[in-house]
Amino acid sequence: MGIGIVFGVKTSSFARFLALAGAVLPATSVISAAPALAEEAAKSGSNTWVVTLGGTVEYGPSYEGSKHLSFSGLPSFDVHRLGETQDYSEPDDNIDYGLFDLGGIEIGPVVGFRGGRSAFEDSNLNGLHRVHWNFDAGAFAQYWPMENQLRVRVETRQALWGGDGLVADLSLDWFQPVGDRWLLSAGPRLSLANSTYMRNNFGISASESAKNGHLSAFDASGGVKSVGFTVAATYTISPAWSVQLYDKYSRLVSDAADSPITSQIGSPNQNIIGFTLNRTFDIRF
Repeated sequence: MGIGIVFGVKTSSFARFLALAGAVLPATSVISAAPALAEEAAKSGSNTWVVTLGGTVEYGPSYEGSKHLSFSGLPSFDVHRLGETQDYSEPDDNIDYGLFDLGGIEIGPVVGFRGGRSAFEDSNLNGLHRVHWNFDAGAFAQYWPMENQLRVRVETRQALWGGDGLVADLSLDWFQPVGDRWLLSAGPRLSLANSTYMRNNFGISASESAKNGHLSAFDASGGVKSVGFTVAATYTISPAWSVQLYDKYSRLVSDAADSPITSQIGSPNQNIIGFTLNRTFDIRF
């Protein structure tokens, strides 16, 4: 969005300069000046970054597997160099930066955020270990079979501390512009987790079961955690501002669904509604 503004200004100024130069200088002077101006514009672009900051409000489960709903807020962030082609993205994409392009497959680092869980959210969790909020980091890869329309993406992320385990999220999305201002997107989801993650979020030890008094012990193993679907609608208010409304639905499966945390006091159906306001601007170094 910010790209359009900067390029528009530079192109207009460049055109006016050539018109003026053509009136007062020989044609050979204009021709010799053009490469220097183009080089200067390219150098300027390489030092300019397009930054998008967003604020999101979500309404959904208080913790993974919960049937209780609550509001939460989180920031979003995106950055790329001026002149780089910016791909479409989904609201459940984590923060990433593409470093390599191997045969059309974009690869790079990704970081994300994990929510926590405690008896404060649900008294039925008394006696169970607390799940602390966490950051995770890893790598992503995505491929566009149809450029800026159909995307395949995978993220693999490991918790940065606390031994919270590893997750892998796979998605397939279709993006459809409608007019000049709307962008609609939708696609299925598949999430997997290792045994460390599953035990931390859905397992119950024998001692915890005894302390709790009504939830039986459960040993959760790794594998498929959930399947789901995400839909989003983004409206561009101006080159600097945009808003997005989305819905993320996931169905916990296997041990994530069989855990007493989900089956007895929670729900396998996890639905999150979100609203995001984005502001885009340019930073030049």
